[in-house]
Amino acid sequence: MKGPLFYSKILLFGEYGIIKDSKGLSIPYNFYNGALKRDDNTSDEAVKSNANLKRFADHLEALQNEDPQLVTFDLDTLNRHIADGMYFDSTIPQGYGVGSSGALVAAIYDRYAKNKITVLENLTREKLLALKIIFAQMESFFHGKSSGLDPLNSYLSIPILINSKDNIEATGIPSQITDGKGAVFLLDSGIVGETAPMVSIFMESLKEKGFRDMLKKQFVKYTDACVDDFLHGDFKSLFANTKKLSKVVLNNFKPMIPEQFHELWQKGIETNDYYLKLCGSGGGGYILGFTQDIQKAKEALKDHKLEVVYQF
Repeated sequence: MKGPLFYSKILLFGEYGIIKDSKGLSIPYNFYNGALKRDDNTSDEAVKSNANLKRFADHLEALQNEDPQLVTFDLDTLNRHIADGMYFDSTIPQGYGVGSSGALVAAIYDRYAKNKITVLENLTREKLLALKIIFAQMESFFHGKSSGLDPLNSYLSIPILINSKDNIEATGIPSQITDGKGAVFLLDSGIVGETAPMVSIFMESLKEKGFRDMLKKQFVKYTDACVDDFLHGDFKSLFANTKKLSKVVLNNFKPMIPEQFHELWQKGIETNDYYLKLCGSGGGGYILGFTQDIQKAKEALKDHKLEVVYQF
């Protein structure tokens, strides 16, 4: 048995901001994917994944008992498949901010949820929101607190626009120009990031009035502007706002940026060759980059591994 593929995702804009009702834009990233499998694989990864699925199934059972109105699962089949050695076979790097746990949550919901909301039906705002709430509860097993967006993106495999916490919609993004000079890219920090500690640093910072003001007057303002610019294909304005956002992040989210990248981050702002921002919760994993000239950015970052995600 091999289940359908579920893809990784990239939250282009909105990390941390969406917790405080900023806009957000999440797109599927088909370079990485994962699927549920049952075969004779006895590798360390498969065994570890199987043990993880067992703990996850316990979480789902507790969730179902607590709130059967929210979601119910075919737990008998799930547990039987786990006992048979089922595992999640994934190329999605963990702790890199591209939604490894989201793809797993989507795969389990797709295969084992009862009365599930399917991709084929008319996805009204209410249905999207219901899915997001279910996925947030499921994914909380991995992160402590989840927005539910990663699994939603993986499950639907379409770009999702977050207008606010309870207003989300499927959206279209401007078509790629494969030989375009402008690009969004992933920069590999070479470090695995942990979501939970980063989120708790953020929650702790929210207790300070100065941080809350900065979030509202600068971070959310520039994030919202970037989302609008990107969706309207206004790339000139997008780069101006991304630069401002990059600056705000460097000045106020230092703990989320691996130390050896502080200088590189600043250099991008000064030279305008590229602008960096967090990809997911930060602390390691990928860093997201925006550039008006991908060749220039590659040259400036030649000591680092770059993956182009989107060209325009």
